[in-house]
Amino acid sequence: MERVIGQHGRLVADAGHRVRIVAGRGGSRDPRIAFVRVPLADTRHPQVVDLQAQLDAGHVPASFAPLVATLADDLAAALGGVEVVIAHNVCSLNRNLALTSALRVVAALAGAPRLVLWHHDLAWTLPSYRPGLHAGHPWDLLRTAWPGATQVAVSEARRADLAALMGLDPAAVRVVPNGVDLAALLGLGPRTMAVLRAADLLALDPLVLLPARITPRKNVELALRVVAAMRAHGRPAAGLVVTGPLDPHDPATGTYLAALLALRRDLGLERAAVFLAEVLREPAGDALVHDLYRLADMLLLPSFDEGFGLPILEAAVHRLPIVCSDLPALRDLARDAAVYVAPDADPADLAAVVLERLDRDALVTFARRVRTEFSWEAVYRRGIAPLLEG
Repeated sequence: MERVIGQHGRLVADAGHRVRIVAGRGGSRDPRIAFVRVPLADTRHPQVVDLQAQLDAGHVPASFAPLVATLADDLAAALGGVEVVIAHNVCSLNRNLALTSALRVVAALAGAPRLVLWHHDLAWTLPSYRPGLHAGHPWDLLRTAWPGATQVAVSEARRADLAALMGLDPAAVRVVPNGVDLAALLGLGPRTMAVLRAADLLALDPLVLLPARITPRKNVELALRVVAAMRAHGRPAAGLVVTGPLDPHDPATGTYLAALLALRRDLGLERAAVFLAEVLREPAGDALVHDLYRLADMLLLPSFDEGFGLPILEAAVHRLPIVCSDLPALRDLARDAAVYVAPDADPADLAAVVLERLDRDALVTFARRVRTEFSWEAVYRRGIAPLLEG
């Protein structure tokens, strides 16, 4: 959960908001994110440990109310000037019920920040927590819908549990999943991430890779028409990235690129077909191209001619599905590992072949879904940003 909070802080700061993390322990590694330590928010604080042991036994000691009052004052000071408070598991688990109670006090103050209660786990629905739960206050704070608070669960399953526990309409609970750091998991470099964001490549699904120079024999126009056919037949987010530069030995390639850009415009693919030769002022370089192999969903190589076909080998190393022209050099390499097509195939027919190859592999399909729905950037755009907008 701490890692999730850290990612949330970074994403919110990236969006231009001021961020403050309030906790009992820890710190901030991001200079844009302030950290405010409230010692009594720490579940390991000696006073909290002693108090919580008594609460777990079903006894509310005399020290509870004064500790809650102190914590409420500390929280109110720590949250001064804040517009939105997102509380992760504070109102879900009985780890520090003094903190839960103090937040409830602060939330009821005049002019209190808007409150978002983020539920990763629910003590009242987990058998391992039940021995420490009892009827009445403060335990009921963990199964009561707080007035005015926005409820968020991390999955559909948690939403169902929370709605049943609190007697809520499930539609009143927002689902915002956890995410994955694609850059860290795939080893994507800063330059790659800058290109991905500039060209919005993470939103393309499926993302088709064509690692080839921009020269007529690579048949890039067929790839454009295939992507347009995919978008017209149920895949409106399909996209293509062409990694290669212009051929420096062929002065006609500038004219070819201009023709491809005109075709892209005519097909309505301005945001769906990306030429790195257009995005970058210098060649993409091996590191960026290799990163795109890790990120893409399929290799499409519709060349009229290939003497060897190095992209076939690179795609295999990255376990990338391959659809390529039926050329002797490519068959010699891929054998039965690729789907072979004619370089003059009808775009709609070829689009159907590409989609069939993609859809037959459940893991490839899941990987695409992770990239488009569960990258932290997607989670922020789809789930967190709307919360901050109110």
